[in-house]
Amino acid sequence: MPINLKNIPLFRDLQKDDLDAIAQVAVVKSFPKNGVVITEGEFTRSLYVILSGKVKVYLDDKNGKELVLDVKGPGEYFGEMVLDEGPRSASVVTTEPCRFAVISTTEFKNLLLKHPQLALHVLENLIHMVRGLNEHVRSLALLDVYGRVARMLLDLAVEQGGNHVIPEKLTQQEMASRVGASREMINRILRDLATGGYIRVEGKRIIITNIAAFPRVSIDLP
Repeated sequence: MPINLKNIPLFRDLQKDDLDAIAQVAVVKSFPKNGVVITEGEFTRSLYVILSGKVKVYLDDKNGKELVLDVKGPGEYFGEMVLDEGPRSASVVTTEPCRFAVISTTEFKNLLLKHPQLALHVLENLIHMVRGLNEHVRSLALLDVYGRVARMLLDLAVEQGGNHVIPEKLTQQEMASRVGASREMINRILRDLATGGYIRVEGKRIIITNIAAFPRVSIDLP
């Protein structure tokens, strides 16, 4: 079955002939949930475009704890940093069954040379990613755990039917990995927020009950 790349933001400015050419060199790969796609430090040479499913991008510290850098879904991509031919800078694992369009580094470089607008898009994405990492590091350094959890919930919340809901069904361990804390600390903070009337937990779904009164972080980060 031909790969449909028309709705992939990375390729938004390309004509049909170019999309067809990319589809010809891309290889579709499927991974089950919790499948390891990339391991930090390895020397693999491919760009991955997510056709379906979600992945987690993370780092492991020397104690075996995870620090989640990003969660990516359909239409997004990862692996573009292979352009410097260095080792992978983070690990990537699927959080649900996934399908990827995998493009070799050689083909990827040829695409960038042929399509300057594609190269510009990749550059803009890299800048956005670096800015996000800078903010994440500053948040870890300057905010206490309570502030980091509050900021995470506010960043993830989307409006649904008049409520502000965190649509991702995150476990407490996943939250802990995102903010650099223990699961026990996350459990305590969520209980405090619920007791204070700031959130309501329905199954694995978290609802911010009053966005205006929700605790704000104490340091104003850009």
